[in-house]
Amino acid sequence: MSLRDVIQKLLDEASWNINHWKLFWIVSASFILQGVLFSIVPATLYIIAPDTALYILAINSIFFMIGAVFLGKLADLYGRRILLITSLIIYLVGTILLLFLHENFLQVLIATSLINLGVGGEIGSAYAALAEFIPARHRGKSIMLSANFWNIGASLIAGLALLYMELYTDIQTQFRSLIITVVVLALVIALARMHIPESPRWLIEKRRFEVAREIIKKFTGSEKMLPEGGSSSEVKEYSLGLREIFLSRKYIFRFSILVILTFTQLLTYNMVAYYMPYSRDFVYGVETAPLIIFVSNLGASIGALIMIPLIDMSRRLSAVSSYLGGFLSAIVIATSYAYFIDLRIFLIIIFVNMIFAEWAWASLSNLESELFPTGVRASIVGLNTGLAWLINTFIILLEAAITATLYLYITVILWLLGFLASMLWFIKGVETAKKPLELIH
Repeated sequence: MSLRDVIQKLLDEASWNINHWKLFWIVSASFILQGVLFSIVPATLYIIAPDTALYILAINSIFFMIGAVFLGKLADLYGRRILLITSLIIYLVGTILLLFLHENFLQVLIATSLINLGVGGEIGSAYAALAEFIPARHRGKSIMLSANFWNIGASLIAGLALLYMELYTDIQTQFRSLIITVVVLALVIALARMHIPESPRWLIEKRRFEVAREIIKKFTGSEKMLPEGGSSSEVKEYSLGLREIFLSRKYIFRFSILVILTFTQLLTYNMVAYYMPYSRDFVYGVETAPLIIFVSNLGASIGALIMIPLIDMSRRLSAVSSYLGGFLSAIVIATSYAYFIDLRIFLIIIFVNMIFAEWAWASLSNLESELFPTGVRASIVGLNTGLAWLINTFIILLEAAITATLYLYITVILWLLGFLASMLWFIKGVETAKKPLELIH
């Protein structure tokens, strides 16, 4: 039996056990923290730096991009586990700095950029770890539900922001209470993350067969072992580099579709959930930022639960239905805003749109975790994320120059572009639901 066959048999056909649960909850806790950290910046900038908020958000976006690309590549070189620990250290330092240093533009910029650098750098490692451990029949919902904890974390911190606004009249007390909450949460999650195992697929790609054997045995409960050693030709076939990936028409097509799906989902999600209150002449006021973040991420959180039956049935159907729903609901948001309807009704429409935003995120998160070999998986996730965040930076800067109405119509165009790409993937793409990773490549 070949090395690929053994890995496929042992990992992708394994029964779900306590070790899978542990991995799932450790990575999910990471996504909670990512959602908390990413959301705390736009939720509090209008308090600590109202005049420079857009510029800080734009520079933060660049650091998120750098983290995704650079640390994603390092995760393929040095392992998923060590990079998950490294990224946590980076954004924990940034959060502590923000607690004590937020008196001027430069201090806020440095602290928030470190937070975004760490959060962005964690994406590739987190997705790779889940894809490489979880049995094939559970992979779709596991990645979706784990990533959904980002939305839960974002809702949590936005809800706490609203609570602290009610409890404390002093703005600085509200701000300090939020940051202290985040630091405590990060320390608790750090303790759990120290126990995350290294990916056996990555270990095999690096020819560390003995360590891989022990981890596979722990997760599968099987006495079957990997072949002793492993031939160089098998390992080379099992792992391709970035150069080979971008010389392949098959992988170029996959990557191109992913780039379109990712930047359209990311921009429409960020623009509505995070950046909209900072738009020029936004009628509901910048002070509604925490409320909009809370409602948006609550909708996204519920969206993941609704999609559980579909995500492991068909990735292609999941993608096309999510972008169609996002496009139609975005039209309603843009047109209803033009009539300046009651804020409560506007929030309900946003809530519905975020359900489809979560569906889109779940679909593309699975695809980018599945469509590329182990040796480049985290790098591809990071590069794909980084390109999306580069475009995100320009969208933030554009926000200051145009009206809120035009800003929302741009989201309609982006959703349409994502829908067209999802239709192309539906027609020409491969189905990855419930398939072993090695068979997809």
